[in-house]
Amino acid sequence: MIMPKLLKKGDCIGLIAPASPTTDEKVLKSKEKMKELGFEVKLGESCYGKYGYLSGTDELRAKDLNSMFKSKDIKGIMCIRGGYGTPRILDKIDYEAIKNNPKVFIGYSDITAIHIALNQICNLITFHGPMASTDMLEDFDEFTKKSLFDCIVKGVSIKSIENPKDHKIEKLVGGCSEGQLVGGNLSLIAATMGTPYEIDTRGKILFMEDIDEEPYNIDRMLTQLALAGKLEEAAGFILGDWKNCNGKTEQPSLTLLEVFNDLIGPMNKPTIYNIRAGHCNPMITLPLGKKVLLDADKCEITYI
Repeated sequence: MIMPKLLKKGDCIGLIAPASPTTDEKVLKSKEKMKELGFEVKLGESCYGKYGYLSGTDELRAKDLNSMFKSKDIKGIMCIRGGYGTPRILDKIDYEAIKNNPKVFIGYSDITAIHIALNQICNLITFHGPMASTDMLEDFDEFTKKSLFDCIVKGVSIKSIENPKDHKIEKLVGGCSEGQLVGGNLSLIAATMGTPYEIDTRGKILFMEDIDEEPYNIDRMLTQLALAGKLEEAAGFILGDWKNCNGKTEQPSLTLLEVFNDLIGPMNKPTIYNIRAGHCNPMITLPLGKKVLLDADKCEITYI
């Protein structure tokens, strides 16, 4: 795997919107926030794009991503928000150009589809972390900032993944395993199935999170992964944040923990949950593609 050159203060970060649109006001505030953090900023055309629920046409959004990787002036790329849209541009990405110009790439949620593609096709380590307009404008807390900067800023070395204070990591299944850290948003992971960008979990530590899904939807997607052999092939599991996924209707429901016990437990692979990564605050930044050691008995994740 290729670890991209880390950033330093004064570097230029490209902001792009490869999924859903945001407001012009938030675009300007995002630019100001990145400059406040010490970076120069170049805005992609997609940041101002509007095409229904997308931030511009597929061609525009793919062009932004490709041009940011090709530009010699841009040292890192951050997505301004998620939403929906990245699966539509996967076949328009210039993977060869990205292989030849590896850079820090940051985002989460719908951005998961791009993470999976860049990890598997370009062998590029990418960063599952906060996005400019959704996570950094109002409550960009010190833990979230430090976790991001520890991963992407030059000269900082991290040895393990740790939760914020007072957020305990829990064990679902004990044991130890090691492998590349892969995954992201469960809905997007499931959406890759049957495509050329289908997630490869063989011998890997699969991280999953989601937002606003009923437990039966989580059940359905995990069942799909199980029937496809993706859970059996994984070396272990890290379950992140599941914001608003505890059942919002009055209909009878399993709890999320029951779903995890039913579908992930029988795999008998080291599994931990309550990792503060996903649609949450504070938020951990995760380097997807990097090799980790998962010790579920100690509830510890160490970088190898």
